[in-house]
Amino acid sequence: MVTNAPSRTARQHPFIRLLLASGVAAASVLVATPQQAQADDDGKDGGKNVLTVAVSQSVDSLSPFLAQRLLSTSLHRLMYDYLTNYDAKDAHAIPGLATEWKSSPDKLTWTYTIRKDSKWSDGKQATAEDAAWTFNKMMTDENAATSNGSFTANFKKVTAPDPETLVIELKKPQATMTALDVPIVPKHVWEKVGDFSKFNNDKQFPIVGNGPYILTDFKVDQYVKLKPNKGFWRGAPKFDELVFKYYKDGDAAVAALQKGEVSFVSGLTPAQAASLKSAKNIKVNDAPGRRFFALATNPGAQSKDGKKFGSGHAALLDPAVRKALFHAVDRETIIDKVFQGHAVEGEGYIPPRFASYFWQPAPEQKIDYDPAKAAALLDQAGYKKNSSGKRAGKDGKPLDFRILCHATDPNDKAIGKYLQEWWGELGIGLKVDCLDNVSDPWVAGDYDLAFDGWSVNPDPDFVLSIHTCAALPATPKDTGATDNFICDKAFDELYAKQAVEYDPAKRAELVKQMESRLYDTGYMNVMAYPNAVEAYRTDQIKSITTMPEAGGNIYGQDGYWSWWSAVPAGDGGSSDSGSSTVAVAVGIGAVAVLAAGLGLFVSRRRRATAEDRE
Repeated sequence: MVTNAPSRTARQHPFIRLLLASGVAAASVLVATPQQAQADDDGKDGGKNVLTVAVSQSVDSLSPFLAQRLLSTSLHRLMYDYLTNYDAKDAHAIPGLATEWKSSPDKLTWTYTIRKDSKWSDGKQATAEDAAWTFNKMMTDENAATSNGSFTANFKKVTAPDPETLVIELKKPQATMTALDVPIVPKHVWEKVGDFSKFNNDKQFPIVGNGPYILTDFKVDQYVKLKPNKGFWRGAPKFDELVFKYYKDGDAAVAALQKGEVSFVSGLTPAQAASLKSAKNIKVNDAPGRRFFALATNPGAQSKDGKKFGSGHAALLDPAVRKALFHAVDRETIIDKVFQGHAVEGEGYIPPRFASYFWQPAPEQKIDYDPAKAAALLDQAGYKKNSSGKRAGKDGKPLDFRILCHATDPNDKAIGKYLQEWWGELGIGLKVDCLDNVSDPWVAGDYDLAFDGWSVNPDPDFVLSIHTCAALPATPKDTGATDNFICDKAFDELYAKQAVEYDPAKRAELVKQMESRLYDTGYMNVMAYPNAVEAYRTDQIKSITTMPEAGGNIYGQDGYWSWWSAVPAGDGGSSDSGSSTVAVAVGIGAVAVLAAGLGLFVSRRRRATAEDRE
């Protein structure tokens, strides 16, 4: 769940620094067992062209109704078609399972034309009935709505009057109707499932789907194997097999890349990226990131039925304490010393890559690094230092906090040490709990603070929805869709307004007000927007599509473009996909400005750091 530099540099506007940075992104924080790729060093296995991707994140579920981690949701993009997709160049909405769509004048009825040339991998035709069944299941079974329920909460009725027509009736207008990030599943397979809360879709292979790849084998924390769907309507992938191999240790993954045992590695550290830049047959891609890296503060875990649970420190319910902590976080040092310049200082919830929604606080609102002000805030709020230099509350309890840290993430550990130093000077203790599994204590509310992060999409609806009261678990025994148990009436009112606003500029302004509210409440302290730094073998991969194509990332895209478009080295032809396939450039190119609004398809950036939140 929770989650996802030797020299000081001059401060620059975050977007300018993002364009100028060239280095490393925060590592994806995942739990896995080291495994060596079975392919030969030339990327071939028994004469097959095998594209092997090193990962360190566990699959939380192969059920698209339950999965929330980035690896899992990326797999579902490969396995199932969605109604619409993102264009790789500029992220405008393009056909997926639906070839076209239109709305009624009042925007309350949307009609999608379902393509005739999509078949499930077992040979059956994919129809509007499959889509209608998928959405209706989410509308009537709360377990089926675990991952993507925010998209269907406003649906009134979904029908399929014929195999090629899907009709969605809404309770009120909904701005994400060309951005429904929901995998469409085959009704004839899934209608046999009983308990959707327990079915992980991992018992029978190959798994029936209609995406560019078919999942053929899976072993927990070892590998995921997929083969091309030869009947995929957009064209079959070029590689004979796609394998995601697990490496708990990042250095082991890099060593495997150097030896040719894997084709691709993401989440490189500065040292790893530097060591690979001069390596033979290896290309490093350094791109503006779509993630934020944050401190999440426990606001008091609660469920929809009003019950409190967990063991969060009561002092963190005091806004003065939260603000003091954030005044004692030196973002510049984090960028320079931890990310070594290969990140942008964080403020708003949406990274600068998404220019329409990027927000910065006004000067009078900004919480700057100011230890003296932090100390004054604590003094004024009654948290005085005792004779031992420790601060305590009015109840006499010392301000000793815990922070959840991912054991596999060097950034968590490094920043944790800085926080211990900075907050220690204030008289506040901090225990850094670095765990392989941060999900269990996070869901149980047994934390004070946690390192958090999400990969954000062109449409921000999902990452905003996880901070609404509606995302809270139904009871303390449930998990819900919440990121951090935030339930704020003012935030919810703004969320409701942006959800029905079709005018891009007006909607963007509402989203910025939501970011401002998150910032002011102090429950989420966005510290950085890390770059995406990754590398691949040019003697195994001839070309591959980045997203956006101008200086974009390869791993964790808002679509299936990278792995679908990849061309094996030695392949004399180019992709027959009908979509552009480009060689990945080293360094950062121009950032494509992603327009916000009705025409964009949202591929939900899933939790990146909480075990890893996409």
